[in-house]
Amino acid sequence: MQRLSGKVALITGGNSGIGLATAQAFAAEGARVAIVGRRQDAVDAALAHLGPDAMGFVGDVADLSMHERLIEAVKNRFGAIDIYMANAGTAILEPSAAVTVDNFDLQFAINTRAVFFGVTRALPLMRDKGSIILTSSIAGTKVMDNHAVYAGSKAAVEAFARSWALELKARGIRVNVLSPGPVDTPILAKLGISDDVRPAFDKEMAAAIPLGRMGRPDELAKAALFLASDDSMYVTGVNLKVDGGISLT
Repeated sequence: MQRLSGKVALITGGNSGIGLATAQAFAAEGARVAIVGRRQDAVDAALAHLGPDAMGFVGDVADLSMHERLIEAVKNRFGAIDIYMANAGTAILEPSAAVTVDNFDLQFAINTRAVFFGVTRALPLMRDKGSIILTSSIAGTKVMDNHAVYAGSKAAVEAFARSWALELKARGIRVNVLSPGPVDTPILAKLGISDDVRPAFDKEMAAAIPLGRMGRPDELAKAALFLASDDSMYVTGVNLKVDGGISLT
């Protein structure tokens, strides 16, 4: 039996990387999936992998009014939500002395404010006994060079999850955090890791990670599937680190 049969899942940042891999995993397990991305071409490309039961929505999660339009669109298409995954995020890695107000505000607008108001806007449409998954990062608890602002934005998300796990207990809605370590996704290029330096970067990562390699998006998707499904019915308020053990170093 498919683990998410009859369920509706909404994933922000679902057009690439971990979000797309998770959308594919959810769809394969019977869920009807709605994804959100900033670019129409990327959303269309993702939908080609997800099939006719999937829904795409183009919008910027930093725009709080977008969340209201998104929820209305999902309501009109699917009627309700069982799984909400706040996965969209951004990172600007730089020393604290170099951080501008604009860069600070951008990371908190996308990584933190959008998560808070995205979840609160979705809650009226969520069925009881649903699952909320917040994508954080090991940077939320592990000190890393040039990550101060990004880490702060993710640490706040982890605090949201702990609070919501108790706030929503009467409805049986579980709230958990998924914290990836280094994962091989398109965001690496956005962080300035070009093809010519990639071999050296991969070697450095392999040496730092106890399991000897970066993670794959499908491995994070399997962890998200666990948190979304009835397999984790007795799990709430946890921070699941899927990081190859790097947070131990």
